Amino acid sequence: MPTYTLAGAAETETEIRKSRFIGIVVPVDDRAAAMRELERVREAHRGATHVCWALMAGGQSGMSDDGEPSGTAGRPMLEVLRHHELDGVLAMVVRYYGGVKLGAGGLVRAYTDAIASVLKLTDRIERIAYAALDVEIGYAEESTLRRWLQQQNYTLLDSSHGASVHLQIRLPAADLAQAEEAIRRLASYASIKLIN
Repeated sequence: MPTYTLAGAAETETEIRKSRFIGIVVPVDDRAAAMRELERVREAHRGATHVCWALMAGGQSGMSDDGEPSGTAGRPMLEVLRHHELDGVLAMVVRYYGGVKLGAGGLVRAYTDAIASVLKLTDRIERIAYAALDVEIGYAEESTLRRWLQQQNYTLLDSSHGASVHLQIRLPAADLAQAEEAIRRLASYASIKLIN
């Protein structure tokens, strides 16, 4: 079953009973990237009353109500992401309190609507898991392997030349087995290592 992420980041702002709610969604690779993005948003909105968030990132998912009553911000935002079958997405809502209390139900609606609204501004795309390989080959096979990489639309991340040639390649994880087989056909003495 495919998983989906977002084509790009998006942001929108709504006002509910004098409070400003800024909904932000960002595609992220993992929790560490999400926490860096969250810190960037907190820095940009130092005067905000709350910066609540929800993250869907495989086994690294999480959420925070950031001082709002428990269960009124992070959980509803996470449910919106789940409903849209998203993964690798950080949802944040920045709230500037306007002096009027919304009550628990009002907060749940406000945070849910902020994320649902901002998701309308960006496209949902299939999320592809990638892997990276370090391939060690002889100089004679380098041009053949580089041509093959171009034909397959795989990304050459880095190359280094010493006693042999090292090529670091990024490719869809689903292609790993057939790629290793093809590399061994093109360069029979290739050394192939998976990079984390």
